[in-house]
Amino acid sequence: MAGHAMNQIFRAVSILFLALLPVACGGPAPPERAPLDGVKIGGPFSLTDQDGKARTDRDFAGRYRIMYFGYTFCPDVCPTDVQTIGAGLRAFEKQDAARGAKVVPIFVTVDPKRDTPAVLKTFVSAFHPRMVGLTGTPEAIAAVAKAYGIYAEAEKPNAEGGYLVAHSRFAYLMDPAGKPVALLPQDKTPKDVAAELDRWVR
Repeated sequence: MAGHAMNQIFRAVSILFLALLPVACGGPAPPERAPLDGVKIGGPFSLTDQDGKARTDRDFAGRYRIMYFGYTFCPDVCPTDVQTIGAGLRAFEKQDAARGAKVVPIFVTVDPKRDTPAVLKTFVSAFHPRMVGLTGTPEAIAAVAKAYGIYAEAEKPNAEGGYLVAHSRFAYLMDPAGKPVALLPQDKTPKDVAAELDRWVR
């Protein structure tokens, strides 16, 4: 009889253990690893914004940053990309105002000779009210471009003195500590940009 009782107890404990096993082995999934986690992109900079104010990377500490490099005289790609970024951020803000407010869109020129603060102000204000335009000395721009792995080279001027600038086409999402998170799909649609922001902005 005692043996029968022990068997029943053992069976009950086994059933209870098996019932609890999925719970014990489950729990929340580990956080998704960011695509650019550990990649050496970014760094300190000291530039000038569209209002002529000195700005450094420390001014944006604690906020996510969208870093895009281009130039205002670009005939097609840059305005299209920046429009997509601005519209994507607006869509994300509409979806989640609190998280959207944590994101700062930043346009860094690769053509400081022509992109003065006044020129940048007209350009960035057309795409998002909080977009920051940054310019600086050729040396300062070259340094920040190098830190972000951006290639930029001005082509030979034409007879009128105009020229194009060949450059990398990336939009980096940086975290509040200034570390790279992911590349935003600025060559797709605003909806794609908003979806990627929703995925990574906490």
